[in-house]
Amino acid sequence: MVLTYIYIVAITAEGMSGALAAGRRNMDMFGVGLIAFVTALGGGTVRDMLLGHYPVSWTQHPAYIYLTISAGLCTMLVARYMRHLYKIFLVLDAMGLIAFTVIGCNVALELKYSTPVVIMAGMITGIFGGILRDILCQRVPVVLRHELYASVSMLVAMLYLLLIELGVDADITMLAAFGFGLALRLAAIRWSWSLPVFSYSPGRWE
Repeated sequence: MVLTYIYIVAITAEGMSGALAAGRRNMDMFGVGLIAFVTALGGGTVRDMLLGHYPVSWTQHPAYIYLTISAGLCTMLVARYMRHLYKIFLVLDAMGLIAFTVIGCNVALELKYSTPVVIMAGMITGIFGGILRDILCQRVPVVLRHELYASVSMLVAMLYLLLIELGVDADITMLAAFGFGLALRLAAIRWSWSLPVFSYSPGRWE
């Protein structure tokens, strides 16, 4: 139940982030609503399609459609004040990343997939909405080039599965995954932690 509430907060926050990205590209209201929807629910959609998990989750919960599009459109009205809520927004985004990752893992576990597939399902759920957002907004996906983000999703998935395998209580497993993931993501933002960057320029080797 708690995870459901966090999921609702997460898709709302992701819908708002999608709207802000659309605003940077000067999109109209339709574009804002579409990008908000794709950002919030795209990861779960891709996961369900890849795993053969039908019907796709949001098709069974139309309220999620209204919520994400409304969040995007409301962002158009409050965007000028968003900078004052930036820190809160970062925390909500980090919580969303972790919630999406755990939900993705649970879906794959229920379908009896192997451990590597479960981890990838968690990661796809966590990060693919942002990737789709950036592709539609003609940007290199932020999740692949700034502070630790996709790697946080991977580590959360691995910790979550490890604790399940060890038979740790479900509530403790959830708290541990959230505590670890949230601390790691916020630390990465605070101290600009990132993975080594590969920079290749053909002219340098000619």
